[in-house]
Amino acid sequence: MPRFKLLIEYAGTRYSGWQIQKNARTIQGEIDRAIRAVAPKAAFELYGAGRTDAGVHALGQVAHLELHTAMPPAALTERLNDELPSDINILSAEKVLHRFHARHDALARSYLYQIARRRTAFAKPYVWWIKEDLDAAAMREAARSLVGMADFRSFTDDDPDEKSTLVEISDLTVVESGALILIRVVGSHFLWKMVRRIVGVLAEAGKGRLGAASAGRFLAERSGVPATLTAPASGLFLERVVYPGDARDWPIRPAIGLAAFHT
Repeated sequence: MPRFKLLIEYAGTRYSGWQIQKNARTIQGEIDRAIRAVAPKAAFELYGAGRTDAGVHALGQVAHLELHTAMPPAALTERLNDELPSDINILSAEKVLHRFHARHDALARSYLYQIARRRTAFAKPYVWWIKEDLDAAAMREAARSLVGMADFRSFTDDDPDEKSTLVEISDLTVVESGALILIRVVGSHFLWKMVRRIVGVLAEAGKGRLGAASAGRFLAERSGVPATLTAPASGLFLERVVYPGDARDWPIRPAIGLAAFHT
């Protein structure tokens, strides 16, 4: 049975995350429905590289689809997109070896977060607008203490008795882009709410309310403070999933559709 690697973009505003749930509209659920419409009698497996939470977007989610079909990848992409709502789009489909697994073969995942420094009439679903002045240099200083292998239990609601809360962050970049502050977090994997709490801690440092050393202390000892600082889902994008052979260096730039912030 052919296996396809799907590259997917979506606006997560209207959805309860990636994973199929009962009585909730999800990204995986919509793609599942589209596959059943395109190949109503075929058995299939659809598996994503990672779960995004309610309201979180994706520029480059990856999933593998095992489906018995004679359709070439381009035709499959077009047929699926015809069945999908306009805020979910299959960018590409390519045939891969049967052993390829979207989640298990991933080496790293990259998330992009967008903070707006001004009020916007158009981009509210894709940014976190912070009224206070933010010191990007202070945010970068705080970010440095969160890079490396560490216990991020203070940054998640996951139970450390049920799963490991050790995560390796290989890159945590803060850049200014017009009226936006962009935060890129690259890691081996991520815990529930972890990226949004990292962003919240960095924002607090940018406001001058939290010293850079405090961010590191949240790793050294359990703290409830990051939970109170959780950034909204609106500004978060799953940017890229990295597999063997993929480039590990790419420019950091705003998500599509936010050019108005540069004027």
